Amino acid sequence: MSEYKRPSWDEYFMEIMESVSKRATCDRGRSGCVIVRDKVIISTGYVGAPKGSPHCDDVGHLMKKVVDEDGETHQHCMRTAHAEANAIAQAAKQGSRTEGATLYCRMTPCRTCAMLIVNSGILRVVVQKDYHAGKETKEIFKNAGVELVILSDEMQMYKDQ
Repeated sequence: MSEYKRPSWDEYFMEIMESVSKRATCDRGRSGCVIVRDKVIISTGYVGAPKGSPHCDDVGHLMKKVVDEDGETHQHCMRTAHAEANAIAQAAKQGSRTEGATLYCRMTPCRTCAMLIVNSGILRVVVQKDYHAGKETKEIFKNAGVELVILSDEMQMYKDQ
């Protein structure tokens, strides 16, 4: 008989984040997000088009080329709002305070989501994987005193990136 191992809080909330990600409507990046304060979930979000707009799963991606400062180019889908932004918006919509919270998500947030995270008062971000575009995010978090915990050495990659 194997011994039961109770998950840590981070493992527990990451498992819930995985469940939330199943609602995502962009097959390119089915990501989810859970925001927790005092070990209580205050909000969730997943990747999806704005309310009333068509979803990638229904009409396809809205791909745009993004050029980094070093000249490297990447393709990004612009039809959807990211899971982190949607979770923060849901917290605001429900009147849930995010000050001092922890955010759980699939990968190092993008620069825009990082700014939302910092300005919403979230102090800790736990991610499964790093993301190639996470350099600016790490600097934003460092400057704001937001702790970033990356659980895996694996880099999040997308098809046609």
